[in-house]
Amino acid sequence: MQNIVFLDRDSLLANVRPPAFEHAWRDYPATQPGGVLERLAGATIAITNKVPVRAADIARLPDLKMIAVAATGTDNVDLAACRERGIVVSNIRNYSVVAVPEHVFAMILALRRNVRAYCADVDAGLWQKSSTFCLFNHPIGDLAGSKLGIVGYGALGHKVAQLGRAFGMQVCVASRSPVQDADVTNLPMEQVLRTCDVVSLHLPLNEQTRNMIGARELAMMKPTALLINTARGGLVDEAALAQALKDGVIGGAGFDVLSKEPPLADNPLLGVHQPNFILTPHVAWASVGAMQTLADMLVDNVEAFVAGKPLNVVA
Repeated sequence: MQNIVFLDRDSLLANVRPPAFEHAWRDYPATQPGGVLERLAGATIAITNKVPVRAADIARLPDLKMIAVAATGTDNVDLAACRERGIVVSNIRNYSVVAVPEHVFAMILALRRNVRAYCADVDAGLWQKSSTFCLFNHPIGDLAGSKLGIVGYGALGHKVAQLGRAFGMQVCVASRSPVQDADVTNLPMEQVLRTCDVVSLHLPLNEQTRNMIGARELAMMKPTALLINTARGGLVDEAALAQALKDGVIGGAGFDVLSKEPPLADNPLLGVHQPNFILTPHVAWASVGAMQTLADMLVDNVEAFVAGKPLNVVA
């Protein structure tokens, strides 16, 4: 019988069906890092969305055979320690290929058309005092004819490219893998930053990508360009971005992720109160449909492991 423990059940607002094998199930709304060892004692399968499972705890969990990550990113799990112990780690892939790209374009459109600024003007009574039928306080830009740069060209990058083309944008990609799409231009990273009107990040967080966008890279971008990040907060130097927005180095930014979540009060991006900056609380992935797909795939991964045919293995 498998002993399954879900460390942060409240991170998934969906129906999680019972696995189709004999098991005991415990879940917790949330778990602090210091409580992982106690809660996973005796567990054969651990489920975590964002709760860290580190080497020190793994070494003291002799019964643990699988970690099912209820997300795509696995930087919260010590994969090297799992490989040493023969613990299978599976993640969830391509469950949010509709939700995340739609969120990307919700932010791009809101920023390019200055939606926040115009809503604030109406709330302040400026439209009501206008001498004409409309208000022209902020520039409005079209997406058609502009250049979209996508950094990282996996499933999400492909979908963002598809939506960009539907809006009439020219799509450029910075990707380490060969790009075969005839209507996509593969460019070096620096050229994407220098030439694109919108740059959207779709990369995992690792030692090679951490803080890959800093003050130097932001200074390369057009002063009207937008930077969108729905991937991982650690991809961008947050202090450098906050300063760039305040100094007008770039035209705006839309972020759904931060380096520490939930953020600490001193995160520099929490202090940016400008209409050209949108910050949402890591919800790009969280449509009702995407969360249910994730929950179904999560149990699929667990069942496949128990059947001896593990799916979506990262370690």
